[in-house]
Amino acid sequence: MNLEIYKHIYLLGVGGIGMSALARYFNAHGKKVSGYDKRKTLLTEKLEKEGIAIHYKDDVDQIKKEVKEARLTELLVIYTPAIDKENSEFLFFKEKGIIPLKRSQILGMITCQSFTIAIAGTHGKTTTATLLTHILKNSQIDCTAFLGGVSKDLDSNFILAQTGNIVIVEADEYDRSFHYLYPDVAVITSIDEDHLDIYENKRALETAFQKFASQVKEKGFLLVQAGVKTEFEKPEDGAKMSYSATKKADYYASNIGIRNNKTKFDIRVLDILPGMVYGEKISNLLIDIPGKHNIENVLAASAVACFMGVSCENVNNAISTFKGIKRRFEIHLQSERMTFIDDYAHHPKEVRMTIKAVKRLYKGKKIMVVFQPHLFSRTQDFADEFAESLSLADELILLEIYPAREKPIDGVTSKMLSQKCTIKNEVCSKEELISTLQNKDIEVLLTLGAGDISTLVEPIKALYN
Repeated sequence: MNLEIYKHIYLLGVGGIGMSALARYFNAHGKKVSGYDKRKTLLTEKLEKEGIAIHYKDDVDQIKKEVKEARLTELLVIYTPAIDKENSEFLFFKEKGIIPLKRSQILGMITCQSFTIAIAGTHGKTTTATLLTHILKNSQIDCTAFLGGVSKDLDSNFILAQTGNIVIVEADEYDRSFHYLYPDVAVITSIDEDHLDIYENKRALETAFQKFASQVKEKGFLLVQAGVKTEFEKPEDGAKMSYSATKKADYYASNIGIRNNKTKFDIRVLDILPGMVYGEKISNLLIDIPGKHNIENVLAASAVACFMGVSCENVNNAISTFKGIKRRFEIHLQSERMTFIDDYAHHPKEVRMTIKAVKRLYKGKKIMVVFQPHLFSRTQDFADEFAESLSLADELILLEIYPAREKPIDGVTSKMLSQKCTIKNEVCSKEELISTLQNKDIEVLLTLGAGDISTLVEPIKALYN
């Protein structure tokens, strides 16, 4: 499919982090881009300022006339899985004879003629992809990147190459989306049970990852986190390597510690990458994002960068200037009085890793967690695991479940989750949170979730400023 023929690009769910990156891609290529989303956010406001027309009501009458009257061969409609198939605009385009395509299908088309680096895994995709983009950019290796978060260095989730043909994408396992990708380089950061509304069990999830890995091109590079037990074939005439922050691997971290509230470590090499020699070391790396999972994200990004020919010195220099990603362990307030951190964690393992990282960084301080569960199905499938992870905090406030694309499930509520937790906790609505926090003596506040809990960041900051 030749994407160049389309004049109009219409996105259903344009405000999603992945969809907005596509909107920016087509906008940068001179297409007439517009779309629908159910709510206005800071991101959609930015898109509008960039010239992308957006409306916020499912209403065919609000679609621009030139889009509705466009020739079928000139209009491309893209949708996110979060869009209800009964959405009136979705149905309108289908009745016109236009088949809306998934975001993942479009990413597959964009990358098919490029040197593609695909970052897969149930956790760590965004941090790894953003770090890699930062390292390459700072090493004068131009690349296009579609990111699942907003890079603080670039203030965007999309970066367009001025020259060159390298594309970095996050390979999303949801709905088997990553099967549309045929990368030259692939990273698998983790495979933990998730998306059980799509996958029957973990084995089905592992099989999907194996298929993705099998699509790495001839002479390609497959990098797998050493704790992943799934077996993967080495790409034909290519390389397969491992990395770890907890044990020896082809590429591993050593001398891990804390210095001035930053994580410090060395990177050692047991196998040979282009630009490196066996036993070589990158010394004294310092990162602001804590936790061994983030050390592994740095390891993965560094290994791919070295494979792309970046020197050890440039890797170290780039990592030292990395500002991070919005909503990935983002510290909003830090004083003797209190610390406020916001994070996107929405899976039990992510929640556990993030709380543990906070406890290591702020030893002896009481940790208050505010958690907004994401999806009824995920809350139901992992209720016990969520309760165990959340109970690592000292105190807990649960917001109501953010439904996203789902309808409620009988008996699945935040109150149900609350009753499984073993620490002091309470449930409140988003609207009640600020007044609830006013009565708390808080040393470290950690807000977690992938829904709209981020809209509470500014009100929380105002409360403590």
